[in-house]
Amino acid sequence: PAAAPAAPAGTGVVPENIGGKTAISEQAVAKVAAIAARTVEGVYALGTGSGRALGAVRDAVGGSSATQGVHVEVGETEVAVDVTLVAVYGIPLTRIADAVRAAVYSAVESLVGLRVVEVNVDVNDVQIPGAPEGRPDKTVRTGSSPA
Repeated sequence: PAAAPAAPAGTGVVPENIGGKTAISEQAVAKVAAIAARTVEGVYALGTGSGRALGAVRDAVGGSSATQGVHVEVGETEVAVDVTLVAVYGIPLTRIADAVRAAVYSAVESLVGLRVVEVNVDVNDVQIPGAPEGRPDKTVRTGSSPA
């Protein structure tokens, strides 16, 4: 077991002997999970195309999209995490998903202190390097269409 954190100097109080409850919000857990997921090679962005567009609007008006693409369900001692992401083309999608799952699991358990029961990863899209962000343009036909 890990050593107990040191008590403030001169108090003689052991942290485990202090009563009280710690509540960790879904927002806090989602931020930890999102930061961990973004560190994985091959993750282009979190969220869906429409969610990223809304996030850009939120950013422009001073909001926050730090948890975009991440949904968590927090219980008293455990958490389930869902991550939706856009992957970079050229890296195996299952490898990206496995790495995201491992990074989120590790970060949430170590930084939040809750047991992670599952991390679901939804690879929603693939970003092609050099392509404009968003949906690819459809071919525009010129001339008259068949009658």
